[in-house]
Amino acid sequence: MSKIEDFLTAEEEQEVIAAIRKAESNTSGEIRVHIERHTDMDPLEHALEIFHWLKMDNTREENGVLIYIAVEDRSFVIYGDKGINAVVASDFWDCTRDIIASHFKKGHFKQGLVEGILRAGEQLEKHFPWHHGNPNELSDQISKSTS
Repeated sequence: MSKIEDFLTAEEEQEVIAAIRKAESNTSGEIRVHIERHTDMDPLEHALEIFHWLKMDNTREENGVLIYIAVEDRSFVIYGDKGINAVVASDFWDCTRDIIASHFKKGHFKQGLVEGILRAGEQLEKHFPWHHGNPNELSDQISKSTS
């Protein structure tokens, strides 16, 4: 599979977006998914660029979480901003990565994303609960680039 359009069906994309909305419903945290075909860079370094490009480093409480996927490279990165990284257990992102990877290895891409998103949402809700007046600072849509 090398086309980002083949990674998730339109229906699956909507289910991932619904998971993002559910995960964000009780937190001020922000979760984004970015999918692209390929990167020539180290995936983590490129995820940091995408994090900045999506303005995720501008959240008020530094509690954005990005799931970045390079489809052709068969790689993904979960990147949490400073605020969330400071409060989750030291192995939280590794455990979340392993859950997503176990689904991805079986070709269950939507399920992996949904479980990773909901898991991140639980921690965001625990450490950054929603309060009256919390705006949704970032789009819930999946962003894509063809590079």
